[in-house]
Amino acid sequence: MAERAAGAAAAAPGLDDFITDELDKAELASDRLLLVGFSQGTMMALHVGLRRPDALAGIVGISGMLVAPDRLSSDIASRPPVLLIHGTDDDVVPFGSMALASTALAAVDVPVETHVSPGIGHGVAPDGIEAATAFARRVLS
Repeated sequence: MAERAAGAAAAAPGLDDFITDELDKAELASDRLLLVGFSQGTMMALHVGLRRPDALAGIVGISGMLVAPDRLSSDIASRPPVLLIHGTDDDVVPFGSMALASTALAAVDVPVETHVSPGIGHGVAPDGIEAATAFARRVLS
């Protein structure tokens, strides 16, 4: 766990700068950006997205986890809505990671939704894509 937290912390400034630069290039406000991550991408989207001062439109995390949930209450800077999607048969990132992340996010008042994909391993199924699409439409409308 400490290794994941250290890795996320080390990578975060570069990702945060990249997001800022891309928003500037596109002349897009933060509240028009939806971050979508898969596996480690989920870890980074949650880590960086919740620490940006201007809230994003939302974050979709697929088959990932929340890194360093114990630090979130002191580090959080914004509370965009979050959708977590996870397959019950994931053998890479345990399915229980979704409930742990959801609980930690709710504890710091982040609006969080979850979508379970029964029988799906470390991937995303059509039902997960549908859930992410509906979430995106809602938060970007």
